[in-house]
Amino acid sequence: MKIEELNRESEMLYSGHNACPGCGAALAVRYLTRALGPNLVLVLTASCWSIISGMPPLTALKCPILHCPFPSAGSVGSGVKRGLNAKGKHDTTVVVLAGDGGTFDIGLQALSGAAQRNEDYIFICYDNEAYMNTGMQTSSATPFGARTATAPYPLFKAGQKKDIMQIMAAHGIPYAATATVAYPEDMEIKLKKAKEISGFRFIHILSPCPPGWGTESSDTIQLSRLAVNTGFFPLYEIRNGVSWEMTWMPERTRTPLTEYLSRQRRFNQMDELRVQALQEEVDHDWDCLMERVGASEKCD
Repeated sequence: MKIEELNRESEMLYSGHNACPGCGAALAVRYLTRALGPNLVLVLTASCWSIISGMPPLTALKCPILHCPFPSAGSVGSGVKRGLNAKGKHDTTVVVLAGDGGTFDIGLQALSGAAQRNEDYIFICYDNEAYMNTGMQTSSATPFGARTATAPYPLFKAGQKKDIMQIMAAHGIPYAATATVAYPEDMEIKLKKAKEISGFRFIHILSPCPPGWGTESSDTIQLSRLAVNTGFFPLYEIRNGVSWEMTWMPERTRTPLTEYLSRQRRFNQMDELRVQALQEEVDHDWDCLMERVGASEKCD
């Protein structure tokens, strides 16, 4: 069943929520909740979705929501799932939803602990590449060369974006995958796979943020597609930390990274040297990924 064939009754996200126009995170949650079904409990750490979800009883979602502090999402998800099991509700899907700050940075310790214990729930990171809810500050998910509130022009983010997928693979968890809102069927397939697997599962969703990235609200899908086709955000899955498989390959050759960067005001002060440096970083990471999936011979 394709995403567009789902009927209105399967919708879990009400209209009239608090997300910004064009919010990739809102669309991602719309897809993931209706893919996982109504027997769902959502744990929300401090993030944009803490606001989007609304105040009880006027919440934006049809499933139970539990808010938790920034650093504790991994632990709270563990407790919720174990509590449901103790009450005999083994079939309820528990999802922890966090932004990049609550995943890559402040929440990493609890996330790592839950992954190491192989806790039985799905951790989903919607990655808008900065602390967007609190003023668009730099996170370790912010890519090289981007401007943020804590790195305004002529400053820029120095250093590479943290590779959270390699970190999760190193834990040997049963399943991890990347996804974007530009490819909803790919996302749905991965979510349904994750639902049927026991143990810790991790989904990394790139979620464009129009105000934080400096883009038009109508560009969210196109930006997500460009991120994939340039190799900036490849779509793949990892099983047990060792089996890597591409789920979507760009047609023919990858699109030049400049087509992705030029649509975002956060990159519009990058000089040619920084653009080239970021392109080389993307090319290197792509070659390494191709080696992991068995499509190339060498990665230095």
